[in-house]
Amino acid sequence: MSIDLAVLDGGIAVITINRPEKRNALDAEHYQALSEAWTRVRDDDAIRVAIVTGAGDKVFSAGADLKSWIGRKAPMSELWQTQKGMLLNRGMEIWKPVIAAINGHCLAGGMTLMLATDLRVTASHATFALSEVKRGIIPANGGTQRLPAQLPHAIAMEMLLIGDAIDAETAARWGLVNRVVPGDQVMATALDLARRVAANAPLAVQAIKELALRSQQDGLAAGLRFEQFVQKALQGSEDAAEGKQAFADKREPRFTGN
Repeated sequence: MSIDLAVLDGGIAVITINRPEKRNALDAEHYQALSEAWTRVRDDDAIRVAIVTGAGDKVFSAGADLKSWIGRKAPMSELWQTQKGMLLNRGMEIWKPVIAAINGHCLAGGMTLMLATDLRVTASHATFALSEVKRGIIPANGGTQRLPAQLPHAIAMEMLLIGDAIDAETAARWGLVNRVVPGDQVMATALDLARRVAANAPLAVQAIKELALRSQQDGLAAGLRFEQFVQKALQGSEDAAEGKQAFADKREPRFTGN
């Protein structure tokens, strides 16, 4: 079993779903390990940004390992254990930016994971699909919720209701990904984005992400008001003072997250 977590210089965490022999699909044990990795990213102040990727060059993740889940019996009470084994795409609140380095095909639960990230770099050979409807189930963990929020209605519904795949260039055209690059450049491109994010003031970065995501639920008036409170709080931070002084000194700021 392997969900690898490495913390690089500059506060960059890299989570790798390392199960290429199973198309980086996840059984219950791997989902639990992934939950623990996300918890580390959320709670470790030394981490400023995270990259999630898959091992190999063929598949980012195929989502759930269906063979391990078929016939699995679980008590109905689990349905109300909403904080158990939390995941990024299941609703865990991680305000540090997350970058998807999509090294290969991004399918089913792999795509719902991608939909919960903030920036996305994909290999040119990757494809994207939510094909659960073809198997009599739905793309849970956010598939039916995030895809219509991130794509035009008709395009999202076509993907959800028919289940066919789109290629990387189509994903870029519809704004699902930020960069399409050759496969051997995916991680380097993701790391470049991560370094650029990590160079910014971490409190401000996290505040921006939270404000942007909450605005999708709370409406403009509430979002504008929340912005005022957050801005007021950040103006008294050490990072804000450092940013001002660095600008005056014509040097790069040294942010500490305080």
